Amino acid sequence: MRASAFTGPFACLCTAIGVVLLPVPPAAAAAPAKPALAAKPPVKRPVKRKAVKPPPVVATLAVSPPVRSADASRLIAWIASARDNGTRPYLVIDKHAASLSLFRADGTFVGETPVLLGIGVGDDSSPGIGAKKLADIGPAERTTPAGRFVSKFGRAFGGQRVLWVDYANSVALHAVITTNKKERRVARLLSPTPDDNRISFGCINVGTRFYTQKIGALFGKAGGIVYILPDTTPFDTVFPRVRLLPYLGAADGRSS
Repeated sequence: MRASAFTGPFACLCTAIGVVLLPVPPAAAAAPAKPALAAKPPVKRPVKRKAVKPPPVVATLAVSPPVRSADASRLIAWIASARDNGTRPYLVIDKHAASLSLFRADGTFVGETPVLLGIGVGDDSSPGIGAKKLADIGPAERTTPAGRFVSKFGRAFGGQRVLWVDYANSVALHAVITTNKKERRVARLLSPTPDDNRISFGCINVGTRFYTQKIGALFGKAGGIVYILPDTTPFDTVFPRVRLLPYLGAADGRSS
């Protein structure tokens, strides 16, 4: 038997009971600690975005410029020469061309635009038409009167702000009305000819942008003068002083 490495009484006791004690090996070296796993970055999930539909393509309709009649040109020249408008802006409505020409008080041309007119052909308002209900006004009575009118903005039935041309006969100039789709008023304004521009009860309809940005800007404070050329009445009967136009230019040393 191999001699025990222990000595003393404990060694004897171990020998007596036949227990062989082997030397205890030194503690094993501590295993190196495993490095902590780095936290995984959160996975960014792609954000689902709603597809944005491109705005619809709106076709721009070209509006043919109105053709000014010879009588309208004469009237415009006379107003500037005679200064008939005084210190107020003015506009000239040519019913045959269904057009409106707008001017500043000093005669500067502002713009021209198509208009809608009364469906009836004529130059005078029927007596008492301003007191009638619209349903009681016959087609022949739905005329836009001709002449010279001192006009101001005011309120119509329902609170709508309009430019009163002939208040007594309920004739006004206002933005185009679109409540009755069957009348196709906007399409009539955009048509290339004046043949379909007669649809109203006598009032003058203008494109909304022209009405608000140009007429409203000039006539909004103190009003102005509205000249409306006739349908059937001779031009010189409605505007007799225009015949003086050739002499006004000569008196001022200007050509007519």
